[in-house]
Amino acid sequence: MNEADLEEELGRPSPALVAEAAGWGDVVVLGAGGKTGSGIAGMAQRALVQAGGDARVRAVSRWSDEDGRARVEAQGVEIVTADLADPAAVAGLPDADTVIFLVGAKFGTAGAPEQAWMTNTVLPAYVAERYPKARIVALSTGNVYGMTAPVTGGSVETDEPRPDGDYAITCRGREQVFTHAARTRGTPVALIRLNYACEPRYGVIADLAQKLVKGMPVDLTTGAVNVVWQRYANEVVLRSVGHASDSPFVLNLTGPETASVRSIATRLGSRLGVEASFTGYLPETSLLSDATTCHELFGYPDRTLGQLIDLQAAWLRDGGPLWSKPTKFERRDGRF
Repeated sequence: MNEADLEEELGRPSPALVAEAAGWGDVVVLGAGGKTGSGIAGMAQRALVQAGGDARVRAVSRWSDEDGRARVEAQGVEIVTADLADPAAVAGLPDADTVIFLVGAKFGTAGAPEQAWMTNTVLPAYVAERYPKARIVALSTGNVYGMTAPVTGGSVETDEPRPDGDYAITCRGREQVFTHAARTRGTPVALIRLNYACEPRYGVIADLAQKLVKGMPVDLTTGAVNVVWQRYANEVVLRSVGHASDSPFVLNLTGPETASVRSIATRLGSRLGVEASFTGYLPETSLLSDATTCHELFGYPDRTLGQLIDLQAAWLRDGGPLWSKPTKFERRDGRF
């Protein structure tokens, strides 16, 4: 698989998604310049084209990453340049029936927590005011739950959030801002708590692979993780449009396994021809989510954990590019 093949797969809509896309109307993807933006915007565009009609997808970002812009533009998506921290820019955004909100600040927020608060709580308020009648699907994170013991199977949507650190706290704030819009304006909202999406250029599995090929030990103090194939994550985000409500709708999005970090690293090392080494001690808790509801609604991911590990190893053996966007999944103190 080369990068063009990967982009094609990440943006491939299922027949079920195409059928649902007929009811979306015009779509705006906010924060489309991030690592998930090209797959989600491209998938939305392809779904609308296959569904027929004249609805459009517009991808909004500051577009500081020219490669990201090119990936989105190559899929026939209309580009809109705007700084969403500017309320006047948000007020001037094109009308839409469906809004996919991918904006977020995570890395560097430990040193500049004010940026996390601005991006993760104030920007959503601007967007909620701009699109009071649109269906809004907002990406959130499983970090809002806090740690649980692996034997529990992870946090479920009805668990009380216990965010730790400015990143998780402000992501919970984002959820609350959109919840306020749902309950006071009747805005249909879906909140998607994702951890961790993976594809060969980035993600937990890519992070582990890079350590292995550099001969670095793998830290076991995280113990266990949830991971999910990025194409499936893209599709679930878009299919959640149909579940947005003024309640609002809350969904954990991840894979079905509680995956051992040691096991992933050992299997990766075997595929890459290197011996995995480890440091640290297994903890009693990890950041884990139970995505049973997601799988009941949308089926299981179309690539299994084992297939993701094999894909990652093949990608590295073939010289595929890696993005310098580490997940920092090892952090247990909420500081990123």
